[in-house]
Amino acid sequence: MLYDVRTYTCKPGTIKKHLALYESLGFPVQSKHLGQPLLYAVTETGNVNSFLHIWVYLDAADRAARRAAMQADPAWHAYQEKSGEAGYLISQENRLMTQAPFFKP
Repeated sequence: MLYDVRTYTCKPGTIKKHLALYESLGFPVQSKHLGQPLLYAVTETGNVNSFLHIWVYLDAADRAARRAAMQADPAWHAYQEKSGEAGYLISQENRLMTQAPFFKP
């Protein structure tokens, strides 16, 4: 399995606005193509202006195919445009990870 772990940081005071925009426009189209995330979480302590989500894929080819389908969807482009116009996000970190060999969920 391949885990796509993404951490985003919003401008202070805008995380709720960003999450509301994502919930209405981004999440429906993203989950249509990527499936349900393993986790979508907001920070409780630490940088409270950040959140993360984890998507799970069979492998890199599965990830590439699903993301290509999402990128071809006009609804995804509409969300990206609205998100860019809003300007809530200031950074994104993306890590592709695999399970440690000894870990068996």
